[in-house]
Amino acid sequence: MTHKLTRTGPGLSRRGLLQLAGAGAVLLGFAGCGTPERTGAGGAAFVYGRGADAVSLDPMNQTDSESYAVIHQIFDSLLRYAPDGALLPALATAVPEPEDGGRQYTFELREGVRFHDGTPLDAEAVVFNFRRWRESDHPHHRGGGPQSSKFAYYANLFGGFDEESVITRVEAVGPHAVRFTLREPYGPFLPTLAGAQFGIASPTAIRQDVEGFWERPVGTGPFALASWDHGNKITLHRNESWWGTRQTGPGRRVDTVVLTSIPDSAARVAALVGGGLSAVNGIVPQDADALRETAGFTVVQHPQECFSYFAMNTRRAPFQNPLVRKAIAHAIDLPRIVEHFFGARAEVAGAPLYGISAFVDRSIRPHPYDPGLARRLLAEAGLPDGFRTSLWYMSTARPYMPDGKGVAQVVQANLAEVGIAAELVTYELATYVERTGKGMHDIAMFGGTTIGVDSYFPLNYWYAGASATPENSSNLSFFQNPQVDALLAEARVTTDPEEQRARYATVQRIVHDEVPVLPIAYVSPPIALRSGFAGFGTNIAMDDLDALTV
Repeated sequence: MTHKLTRTGPGLSRRGLLQLAGAGAVLLGFAGCGTPERTGAGGAAFVYGRGADAVSLDPMNQTDSESYAVIHQIFDSLLRYAPDGALLPALATAVPEPEDGGRQYTFELREGVRFHDGTPLDAEAVVFNFRRWRESDHPHHRGGGPQSSKFAYYANLFGGFDEESVITRVEAVGPHAVRFTLREPYGPFLPTLAGAQFGIASPTAIRQDVEGFWERPVGTGPFALASWDHGNKITLHRNESWWGTRQTGPGRRVDTVVLTSIPDSAARVAALVGGGLSAVNGIVPQDADALRETAGFTVVQHPQECFSYFAMNTRRAPFQNPLVRKAIAHAIDLPRIVEHFFGARAEVAGAPLYGISAFVDRSIRPHPYDPGLARRLLAEAGLPDGFRTSLWYMSTARPYMPDGKGVAQVVQANLAEVGIAAELVTYELATYVERTGKGMHDIAMFGGTTIGVDSYFPLNYWYAGASATPENSSNLSFFQNPQVDALLAEARVTTDPEEQRARYATVQRIVHDEVPVLPIAYVSPPIALRSGFAGFGTNIAMDDLDALTV
């Protein structure tokens, strides 16, 4: 049986967009915010509409992409990514060469850099940050806010805290020189430090109020936090003393960035067309296509930096049985879902990894849609009549999932064809992240936005046994496979790209065959802007807003 694919909200034609032109600003109550208004110092404002608010702005203490989109503007890391994925210096003056057989790295820091609160950046500030993350007895190894990851990224990337960490020592070897000593060679070390989660924070601000730092962050980045109206908008002001690149083109620079939360995709598009927003993300393909054809708008496309998937909770019956997981993989019509909900610039995912990752195995093909095979697998698993379950979906648009409800409804219909009755469940973002991290789901829609091209982090984060923690798991399938863990450990300690590639390929093949997750799509998310803005950067991991002009 073929099901008609529908959206939860209708796509707009070019005519429909034009009809919205007088309505969008009224709809949201801030008419004109998207226009290049002056900010008082000759600059302009950029109002960016997105599907959800940030959860926490403490770089190492949370996990969601909406938070990192803001963190990337407020903080700098030691290194950064170029648009093509190459490593570049950031707070460091150069990308260091490994010493002592890959067990030591020395970073020279930029001089004259200050945090937004005036605290100077020096070697001791960098040491403070890494000790805070590494040492479980550090007085500031904590943080407040509605979601605290308990430094999950650090533990995941570096093997744990204290003596378990691959980093054994971080020390200042000069006023602006920091040396890292590792227990063993660690292939992903430099790419890891380019991630936004390793943004260097002001020690002064953390010492003054570590519990409040999540909502009053202080970094060295191109923008500083001005205000946060929780659940509504975050306002950033340009850091006039930022060390980085400056405007090179004509026009007034953008001095104020407002990131406003509008859960409904159609409402975001209406506000953009009506002049209430400068740009929007999380839009469905039909609206992106209509905006491309409409004068006054530009649509830019990120590289394939997002990956979406369904996680099947292997701690719950009947998902402990790989036959059941394989049945679900064959029951879902992914090609039609991706074509309709993600558009021509996405593709059905085969390998369980970002499509842009350096070691993604493109030889792994998606599980073919085959309801007959799905029924036979269920019968073989002892479930010829199917079963009842729950399917969790994202309630707001994400870069990797523009219409979670629409996708969930189609999957629900696909599963019903093979006898699986799936109840749809959703929550607002922070609650969704918390409850899936605790394993309260059966099948959950999730995904991620890459923080770089290295493959160790996402494979370890999603599929390693150590990542299946009881209270804040990033391994949302709770998949446990000793061979996967051993291969990831081997890949971590080699700097030979071909040895890494072989091990990562085997991990991907095991995950594909065992199906703890069902990959959905490699996603190249569109961003629509009002014409006139220049300098919007589509970095491989995040949006670069520092060079914006109008």
